[in-house]
Amino acid sequence: MPDLLIELFSEEIPARMQRRAAADLKQRMTDGLVEAGLTYAGAVAHCTPRRLALSVQGLTAESPTTSETRRGPRVDAPEKAIEGFLRSTGLAREDLTEEESKKGTFLVAKITTPGRPAAQIVAEVLEATIRDFPWPKSMRWGAGSLRWVRPLRRILCILTDEEGAQVVRLDIDGIQASDVTEGHRFMAPEPFRVTSFDDYEAKLKRAFVVLSSEERAEHIRQDMGNQAFAAGLEIVQDEGLLAEVAGLVEWPVVLMGRIGEDFLDLPPEVLRSSMKEHQKFFSGRAKDGRITHFVTVANRETPDHGATILDGNSRVLSARLADAKFFWENDLRIATAGGDWAAPWLDALSNVTFHAKLGSQRERIERIAALAREIAPLVGADPDMAERAARLAKADLSSEMVYEFPELQGYMGRKYAEAAGEPPEVSAAAEEHWAPKGPSDEVPTAPVSVAVALAEKLDTLAGFWAIDEKPTGSKDPYALRRAALGVIRLVEKNALALRLIPIIGQGNASADATDLLSFFHDRLKVHLRDEGIRHDVIDACLTGDRTDDLADLTARAGALNAFLGTDHGENLIQGYRRAKNILDQAEEKDGVEYSFGADPKLAETDEERALFEALAAARPGIDAAMQAENYPAAMEALAALRAPIDAFFEAVQVNADSDILRRNRLNLLSEIVQICAKIADLSRIGS
Repeated sequence: MPDLLIELFSEEIPARMQRRAAADLKQRMTDGLVEAGLTYAGAVAHCTPRRLALSVQGLTAESPTTSETRRGPRVDAPEKAIEGFLRSTGLAREDLTEEESKKGTFLVAKITTPGRPAAQIVAEVLEATIRDFPWPKSMRWGAGSLRWVRPLRRILCILTDEEGAQVVRLDIDGIQASDVTEGHRFMAPEPFRVTSFDDYEAKLKRAFVVLSSEERAEHIRQDMGNQAFAAGLEIVQDEGLLAEVAGLVEWPVVLMGRIGEDFLDLPPEVLRSSMKEHQKFFSGRAKDGRITHFVTVANRETPDHGATILDGNSRVLSARLADAKFFWENDLRIATAGGDWAAPWLDALSNVTFHAKLGSQRERIERIAALAREIAPLVGADPDMAERAARLAKADLSSEMVYEFPELQGYMGRKYAEAAGEPPEVSAAAEEHWAPKGPSDEVPTAPVSVAVALAEKLDTLAGFWAIDEKPTGSKDPYALRRAALGVIRLVEKNALALRLIPIIGQGNASADATDLLSFFHDRLKVHLRDEGIRHDVIDACLTGDRTDDLADLTARAGALNAFLGTDHGENLIQGYRRAKNILDQAEEKDGVEYSFGADPKLAETDEERALFEALAAARPGIDAAMQAENYPAAMEALAALRAPIDAFFEAVQVNADSDILRRNRLNLLSEIVQICAKIADLSRIGS
C-alpha cells in the first residue's frame, strides 16, 4: 500500500490563511480519494509560509472493481425511453438482459466499473482540489486560468511503496507535478528531490525549513523563554501572536532587543500593542512590571548573529513608540486639565454616529448613563457613581491613542480617568464595562463596573431590537449574541436577582421585551449546554412569572439537571409521565379538569394512603425551599415522592370501576402533577 506526498509550493501565503488552507487540503483530498474508492490509514497536513503539504499513509494501490445491476424500462416501452436508459448505462441493446415480474418484462443492465490505479485517481482529485480551492482571496498571474492565493510555483506529488517513489502525472496550467521541492528562500534555495515524507521532512530541515507549524511555534516559545530567563525577564504570553509569527517564518531565529529609555514610562499595554500590531514583536517584562525589551523572530540566520536585524527593528520601533508617546502626552494634557476634563472628548462623540437609527455615540452614552443609574441599586452600586462612570466610560474613543490603537479602548479610558483623579471605581469601570467580550473573558465583579457593563449591553440589545435589527442565521453584524452572553455571564458570576423585562423597558420602551427575552433564553441554553445542562431542562424551567430572572433560571436548571442524573430523578420522571398521561387522557375523554378534590378518606389501599401522606408532607418543604430559592432542597423534597408514587402505580388501578374512586384517584394524580410543576414543567423533559 503506497504512501502519498503532496506539496503545493508558492509565494508567501498570509499567516492567517495557512492553517485553514492545510485543513482544507487534507479534507478535500481525503474526501475525494475515498469517494473514488480508495482507503487510507492516516493523513497529516502541514503549512509554512511558502508551502502546503499533505502526507497520506497506507493508501490502497487501486480502487476496487464494482458491479451494479440496474433495472430499466419495460421491453415494450417507447424507443426513446430505452435509448435514454442505454445512454445512462453506457451499454448497447444487446448487452442488456430481460427480467420478468408481475408488472411485465423489464430490461436489466449489469454495469461493471473496473478498478483504477491510485495514481490516476490522485491526479484527478488533486487537480479538482487545486482548481477549486476555497481561498478567502485568490489571484491569477501569467496567461493561465488558475487562481491561487499567491503564484503557485511547484507541485510535488509522489506515491511511495516498497519499489520506490513514483511521480503522479499531472499538469495544471503548465505546472507539471514532480518529486522536486526547494528549501529556505535565502539559506538553501537550490531544488532537491525527495522519495518519501520522511525523506522530504528531513531534507527540508537540512535546507533550513521546519515543516511543522507546531514545531516552529514551540521552538519560538522555548528560545524566547530561555533568553528572557537569562536576562531576568518574563515574556508576556500571547498565543495568537505566537501562532501568527510561526506562520511568517520557515526557520525561526529569536532575537531580543531593549526598548529605548525614553519610552519605558509609557503604559505597558501601549508598548505591548504598538509592538504587537505594527511589528509582530513579543514583549519582555521586568520584575517591576515594566516592559523593557522586545522579542522579534527573524526568518534566517546571519553572520553577525542578528545584530543588523535587531538594529533595524530597533529603529523602526523607536519611530513607532515616538508616535505613541506623542499621543499619550497629548491625551494626558486633556485628562489632567481639571474641571469637566472629558467634555472635549464627549463633545466630539456627538459627531460620531453609533447607528443611523440609534443616534450618535454621545446620545448612546446618555442612555447608558441613565440606565446604569437605574441598575445601580439592584447590583449594590452607588447610583451617582454608576452614572458618572457610564458618562466617562467611552470618552477615550475620542482620544488620539485609541484612534491609533482601537484595541486599547477601555484600557486607556482607565488610565485617563486615573490621571484625572476620578474615584477608583469610576476608573475601573472605564475598562471593565467592555467585559466580558467572550466566553473565556474575565467577568467584572465591582458593583459600579457591573452596573455600567449591564447598562451598555442591555442598551445595545434593546436598541437594535427596537429598530428590528436582529441576528439572522449566522449573521450577527452588531455582535448581539455576544452582548446577550455578556449579560448572562454578568448575572451568573455576580448572582444577580434581576428582572430583565422592566430594565429593558427603561432602556428602550419601544423594544419588544418578550421577543428579546426569548433571545436571552436561546443564548442561555447554549451557555448552559457548555456547562453540561440539557436544553430540555432549560425548557422545563421556563415556566412561571420569573422567566426574565436569568440567575433564578440558571439555579433551577442546575438543580433539576443534577436531580435528573440520579436514580430518584429518573424514576420520578417516569412516574410523573405516567400520571400526566393518564390524567390527560381522562380529561380529554371526560371533558372535565381533574384539578381538585382528592380526598384521603376515599383511599382504599395502603399505597394510596401512603401517597396522600407523602404529598402532604412534601408540599410545605417544597414551598419553603422554592420561596427561599433553595432549589437543591426542593429537589430533595421532591425525591421523597419517588417511592410512594412507584408503589401507588404498582398496586392501584386508577381507572377503577367505581366512578367515585376513579375521580378521586385522578384528582390525586393531578396533585402529583401540580406539586412537580412548582419546580418545573417536567413534561418538557425528553424521554
